[in-house]
Amino acid sequence: MSSGSAIRGSRIGSSPMRPDERTEPAPRRQVSYFCAAGHDSRIWFAAEVTAPETWDCPRCGQPAGLDQERPPGRLRAEPYKSHLAYVKERRSEEDGEAILAEALANLRRRRGR
Repeated sequence: MSSGSAIRGSRIGSSPMRPDERTEPAPRRQVSYFCAAGHDSRIWFAAEVTAPETWDCPRCGQPAGLDQERPPGRLRAEPYKSHLAYVKERRSEEDGEAILAEALANLRRRRGR
């Protein structure tokens, strides 16, 4: 037997599925962005907001602009760098040898050699 005050299929704080007839949505406008790959993306903004000059294309991730004739160029893809490549950019060969020698000396001292 169910409780008489419970409404089946609802939860506390739930809202109606469709907008209320007594309210109207906030004013908005649609802005078209164009990327170098030829994609046309339509993004909705609030009516009082100034649309940004560039937007990331949802399809390819490249920058998209407002001008269809002159879309922004593609981003230069940086090659993947390993952790070692970044370390080699910051340290010289001599620095690496000195750090290694210091670490080995500390290790040998802790082990009692």
